[in-house]
Amino acid sequence: MLDVVPALLPALRALYEDLHAHPELSFEEHRTTGIVAERLRALGYEVTTGVGHTGVVATLANGPGPTVLLRADVDALPVTEDTGLPYASTTPGVAHACGHDMHATWLVGAAEVLAARREAWSGSLLLVVQPAEELGAGARAMLDDGLYERFGRPDVVLGQHTAPAPAGWVLHRAGPMMAASDTLDVVLHGRGGHGSAPHTTIDPAVLAASTVMRLQTVVSREVDPAETAVVTVGRLHVGTKENVIADHAELGLSIRTFQPHVRARVLDAIARIVEGECQAAGCTRKPDISEGYSLPVVDNDAAATERIAAAFAAHFGPDRSIPGPTATGSEDFGFFGERAGVPSVFWFVGVSDPEMVRRAFAAGRFAEDVPYNHSPRFAPVQDPSIATGVEALVTAALCWLEPADR
Repeated sequence: MLDVVPALLPALRALYEDLHAHPELSFEEHRTTGIVAERLRALGYEVTTGVGHTGVVATLANGPGPTVLLRADVDALPVTEDTGLPYASTTPGVAHACGHDMHATWLVGAAEVLAARREAWSGSLLLVVQPAEELGAGARAMLDDGLYERFGRPDVVLGQHTAPAPAGWVLHRAGPMMAASDTLDVVLHGRGGHGSAPHTTIDPAVLAASTVMRLQTVVSREVDPAETAVVTVGRLHVGTKENVIADHAELGLSIRTFQPHVRARVLDAIARIVEGECQAAGCTRKPDISEGYSLPVVDNDAAATERIAAAFAAHFGPDRSIPGPTATGSEDFGFFGERAGVPSVFWFVGVSDPEMVRRAFAAGRFAEDVPYNHSPRFAPVQDPSIATGVEALVTAALCWLEPADR
């Protein structure tokens, strides 16, 4: 079946470059999903657009058998690209710095392979082209728009993601694969005034600085070293002019955990520290702490993962099918399996230049020299990344779709 992939690669490379050059932010993916929907419709899939705002659902029934959901997210990030690629983003301040353009390309390629070889499998495909993963909102938007009620409930949910690993590698893991994620918006209320008279104010800049520094002790001093947690202050805004002391500061926090009790401990500690720092500064108004999105752990079903890992090993060989580590990054992919009550499996596909990765490891400079997802320099190599992602998605789907007598 996968012998058709080489013939598809020129068109898939062109698709990838087009999507990469025209990135669209979350819930604004009209051009992207329009192109993908057109490609899937031309392959014979029944296509519905506008699911969960800008999402696309494509179905293909091919006889009796399980229904396999294949998911790809397609939104870009508010990042200014710095790759120097000839097909770099043409949209100022927006880039596919996480590889979702590659995800869309993989899904289209897998859809084409499976449509071209219908005689080799039996069952149904449910292809989900998801918006707004970067907001943690797209999966729920599609589910709340009746994904399963309108298009049927799958028997398994499958997905994959680019990773800064050598291109051609496929990394899989049973159990927790990616962390749960919580976001918090914090407003610290001080008392504003003139920059020349700080003694008449409660300076929210100083308050914010002390709060950020104290929050660094949550992981180092309140979480068991044998457990995992991340607390990041990714956004801090205070003031409008150098000689004006503002009356408030705004912080945006990202929290990553794998276990419910660790999550609860971390969130409690954050609230205690924020409130305590405000009290220490003499604030007359309590801070505002509001929750943003919350994503579950991406928890791979053990039996389904073992099934896919065996298929990957058979197809790619032991040098390219690699057991992967847990990642503290997060995904809203977990909602699909959770809502359906069926097994789900998520894995990574390496997309970085293998020689660059080898040199970086040898020099002990992986973090410095290999651009990570969300970096302005993140630039997947097309070969063999495109072919590997297509083959992995088809190989995994066939673990359920192949007729029982084969």
